[in-house]
Amino acid sequence: MNYPKFEALVQIIEKLRDPNGGCPWDLKQTHQSLLRFLLEESYEFLMACEDGNVSAMEEEIGDVLLQVILHCTIAKQSGTFNLESVSQVLSDKLIRRHPHIFGDLENNLNPDEVVTNWKKIKEVEKSQAIDGAEKKAKFFNNDYLKFPALYSAYKIGQKSNQIKFDWDNAEAVIGVVEGEWREYKEELLKPEKNLSHIQEELGDILFSMAQLLRHYKFDPEETLRMANRKFLNRFSQMEDMILAEGKSFEEMNQTQMDVYWDRVKKIEKEDKQRKA
Repeated sequence: MNYPKFEALVQIIEKLRDPNGGCPWDLKQTHQSLLRFLLEESYEFLMACEDGNVSAMEEEIGDVLLQVILHCTIAKQSGTFNLESVSQVLSDKLIRRHPHIFGDLENNLNPDEVVTNWKKIKEVEKSQAIDGAEKKAKFFNNDYLKFPALYSAYKIGQKSNQIKFDWDNAEAVIGVVEGEWREYKEELLKPEKNLSHIQEELGDILFSMAQLLRHYKFDPEETLRMANRKFLNRFSQMEDMILAEGKSFEEMNQTQMDVYWDRVKKIEKEDKQRKA
């Protein structure tokens, strides 16, 4: 294989990080300072995918690639790892976790069985990594806190399900959500409100909602992004209506804006009924 454009890209980024004549901004960056950019670029690629914008996808995945190569270049300069070693580690992992392709396991697995086998191999690898496999790995570890919080809750529920420490169905989780809501309401009724207790109860509601989404097989991050997008679309339509009538947000109160908001929702409902 020959990837001259990729090799040129690596050379460009290494030039930006060159202590002799490199870019001052790039030279200033560290793994820590770049973390937010990696996260932002990943989410921008995600949004481009959801929009089905292939041109934007190409650009945004390039921005993600920039972050990957930057981190590898910084590590290379500090002598910890480099793009070549990262590629080797990843290649070895893919080969280990695809024994039905690269090993002795017969290649007759369906996609779900491939995922199950991947997880089993991953758990074995983790166990071996802990004190040379002398100490049994705990069922949960801090790895489950490294994701966005809502998705962490979802992943925790998935893991608990492996040992059947879970609710039987979505209806059972609905009862839990309702129970957590009641506890939150009880906190609000207390004469002296304890904000830390209120926060804790709201956290329990969010956690149980993540489990409800899991039982419906809905990704929590995707579901919330859909709700965010819906709000922004409605707000944009409301803004267009207000501006079309020569008005502005600054001169309106909440009640007046609610009228336009309800108009947008009514139009949405009518559109859905026509398409049904």
